Amino acid sequence: MNDLSVMALLVLSLFFILGTGVWIGLTLSGVAWIGMQLFTTRVAGDAMAVTIWGTASSWTLTALPLFIWMGEILFRTRLSQDMFKGLAPWMQALPGRLLHTNVVGCTIFAAVSGSSAATCATIGKMTLPELKRRGYPEHMIVGTLAGASTLGLLIPPSIIMIVYGVTAEVSIAKLFIAGVFPGILLALLFSGYIALWALRNPGQIPPADEKTSLRQKLAASRALIPVVLLIAAVLGSIYSGIATATEAAAVGVVGSLVISAVQGSLSWATFRAALMGATRLYCMIALILAGAAFLTLSMGYIGLPRHLAEWIASLGLSQAQLILALTFFFVLLGCFLDGISMVVLTMGVLMPTIQKAGIDPIWFGIFVVLVVEMAQITPPVGFNLFVLQGMTGKELTWISKVTLPMFFLMCIAITLVYVFPEIATWLPQQMSR
Repeated sequence: MNDLSVMALLVLSLFFILGTGVWIGLTLSGVAWIGMQLFTTRVAGDAMAVTIWGTASSWTLTALPLFIWMGEILFRTRLSQDMFKGLAPWMQALPGRLLHTNVVGCTIFAAVSGSSAATCATIGKMTLPELKRRGYPEHMIVGTLAGASTLGLLIPPSIIMIVYGVTAEVSIAKLFIAGVFPGILLALLFSGYIALWALRNPGQIPPADEKTSLRQKLAASRALIPVVLLIAAVLGSIYSGIATATEAAAVGVVGSLVISAVQGSLSWATFRAALMGATRLYCMIALILAGAAFLTLSMGYIGLPRHLAEWIASLGLSQAQLILALTFFFVLLGCFLDGISMVVLTMGVLMPTIQKAGIDPIWFGIFVVLVVEMAQITPPVGFNLFVLQGMTGKELTWISKVTLPMFFLMCIAITLVYVFPEIATWLPQQMSR
C-alpha cells in the first residue's frame, strides 16, 4: 500500500473507533496497534508497553497535574467573587463598562488556572448573572466571555503549552514566558472590540453606578492582592530562573492552598474535591498523551511523518503559505477534536516540517495555542461553547453566532504575531541572556 492508502486507513480507523464511543486515549492506542501490526515488523505489544511507560514517567510532565490541581483549588475558593469586587469600580469609566470584567477577569484567572474550560466556568459563574441583572446585552455577555475564556490556554501556566512542550521537546518555561505578550495582545483586542461596540451602541449600555473615589477603588482592589501575589510567585520564579516549570507548579499549589485557607474556604471536603477533580482530569490527559505517543511511534516506523514532510517540502510553500495552510487545518480539526488531542496527534508529524521550514518551535508553540483557542469556540466540538450552553441554556447555534466576532479577533491576533514574531519570541530570548 502507498502512503496515502495507509494514512486513509488509519484515519478511517480513528474515526470509526471514536464513533463507537471508545475513549480517545484508547482509540489512539488502538489505531497505533493496527498500524504496527499491519505495516511494520516491530512487535506491537512490546512497543506499546515501552512507549506508554516512557511517556507516563516523564519528569517534565509532572508540572501538568500540579497546575491542574492549583486551578481546581482556586476554582473552589472565593477568588471569583473577590475579583469582581476588585475589578468593577475600575471598569465604570471605560466604554462598555462592566463588560470588560469578562476580559480582565478571564485574563487574571487564566494566569492561575491553565484551563480554558475552568476559566470559562469560574468567571461565567460570577459575571453571567451579575451582568444580566444589571441589564447588559446577553449576546455581548456570552460572546465576550466565550472569547476571553480561551485566554486560559495562552496566558501561562497553560495545560496545552505543557502538552506541546512535551510532545515537541521544547522548553516549557520558555513557552510559558512566550505566551505573556500574545495573551495581553489578545485581551486588548477583546477589550478594544467591547469599547468600539459600546461607542456605536451607547443606548444598550446601562448607566454607570454611583461614582467612587480613588480611595474606595483602592480599598476594593485589596481583594485582588492574593491572586496577584500568586501570579507573581509562579511566573516570577520561572522568568528569573529560580524554578523550573514543575517547581513553579509546586509553588502555585502551596500558594493556592494558603489563599484558600486564609479565605476560610479550605475544608476537608473542598480539598478532597479539588484533589479528585485534578486526578480525574490528569488521568484523562495522561491516557491521551500515552496513546498519542504510541501512535507517533507507530507512524514513525511506518515512515508517514518523514514522507509527509517531504511531500509538503516538495510543494514549495513559503512560510506564510505553510502557516496559512496549518491555520485552516487546525481550525478544521478543531471541529472534531479537543485541543490536547489535536496537539498530540499532529506534533509528531508536523515538527520535522516546521524545523525544515526554519520556523522557531517556541513561536510555533504560541501559534498552535492560538489556533487551538479558535477551535475552542468552533462548533460542533467547541469546549467553551459546551460550557456556556450548560450555564445559559441557550442553543449552541446562538452561542456560536454571538462568539463569531471573537473568532475573527483571534485571526487578527495570529496575523499580528506572524508579522511581528517578536511579540512571542522577545521575552524567551531575554531569559537566555
